[in-house]
Amino acid sequence: MADVKVPVLGESITEATLGEWLKNPGDPVKLDEPIASLETDKVSVEVPSPVAGVMGDQLVKVGDNVAVGAVIATVGEGGGAAAAAPASAPAAPAPVATGEQTGPGEQPRERNPDAAAALSPSVRRAVLETGVDPSTVQGTGKDGRLTKDDVVAAAANKPAAAPAATPAPAAAPASSGGRKEERVRMTRLRQTVAKRLKEAQNTAALLTTFNDVDMTEVIAARTKYKDLFEKKHGVRLGFMGFFVKAAVQALRDIPSVNASIEGDEIVYHDYADISVAVSAPQGLVVPVIRDAQDLSVAGIEKTIGDFGKRAKDGTLKMEDMKGGTFTISNGGVFGSLMSTPIINPPQSAVLGLHRIEDRPVIRDGQVVVRPMMYLALSYDHRLIDGREAVTFLVALKNAIEDPTRLLIDL
Repeated sequence: MADVKVPVLGESITEATLGEWLKNPGDPVKLDEPIASLETDKVSVEVPSPVAGVMGDQLVKVGDNVAVGAVIATVGEGGGAAAAAPASAPAAPAPVATGEQTGPGEQPRERNPDAAAALSPSVRRAVLETGVDPSTVQGTGKDGRLTKDDVVAAAANKPAAAPAATPAPAAAPASSGGRKEERVRMTRLRQTVAKRLKEAQNTAALLTTFNDVDMTEVIAARTKYKDLFEKKHGVRLGFMGFFVKAAVQALRDIPSVNASIEGDEIVYHDYADISVAVSAPQGLVVPVIRDAQDLSVAGIEKTIGDFGKRAKDGTLKMEDMKGGTFTISNGGVFGSLMSTPIINPPQSAVLGLHRIEDRPVIRDGQVVVRPMMYLALSYDHRLIDGREAVTFLVALKNAIEDPTRLLIDL
């Protein structure tokens, strides 16, 4: 038997939480195949099998904290998938299970108990909230596993399946009068986010200032060049590329917004490492675009696209999250009209973007309808004065409303 140990998780990280088991005792495993998922303060880390063989005992439970180097499971060496096949051959469920994965009709219902057992806490919660049968959803996560986004997408398409679910009245009496609750342990990531945000509230003198921006010119540029841009660079042209470039320019002009407080000193940075909030199945993560001041719009869009893909797959690394001198959070993709974002310590400011909405505005004495977006800058008033915050937002607004400024460095 070979021991499966918790791998080195990164600098200063000594323990993690077991998020889920990806293999059950008796399952065949290949060399380096993931058998468990660990949750750290920032990312999920998969634990690979050290040998090919058969999954043995699971020595810890989901939700347990485990130290680096601790043994969490065993794997029987030698047989691998071939050794497991004779053992499972006499049992009829094994062939049925592989057929259910792709087979139509009623086969998936046979699979339902095993599928439910393999779900992560966030996916189980989404299943309970949406009422989606997980056995009918094709997973898009690593190794075909179900993600929270898969469940949400299936719920959005649920009306088409509603007619087939007409036997619901028969189930109603059984559930009537019942009130259910589920207690799900907070993930280590969520605990860390909660602690850091509360720390920011307790330590920083938080203040938020607002402005709005006319998106007409950026939308026109994107509409005109998006096809050529994607063809040349292999990535879609979004709005974040413009905002990151505009923020870099404004940070250069107002350096205190890009600074941080350490003890009784102010640390100014001559580079812009921009943290961008990205939605992942386990929660919001904030990877960092390094040296954004040296990147083109195409380079920025490629980096953000890569972050989004790896966040969904659960393959973001600890190094992707470290550092950052300024954060941009785009709540507009979820429909937010206005918000007051909280800074990400030790950073001193965060820019909140919101949804684009047609609103009447005055231009040259005339009332016209323009696509407008509210901007929110939350900042630490111990370091950044109101004048500097407003000046930063005005510089950002000017660059977005006249993107030529980004080209000629104004």
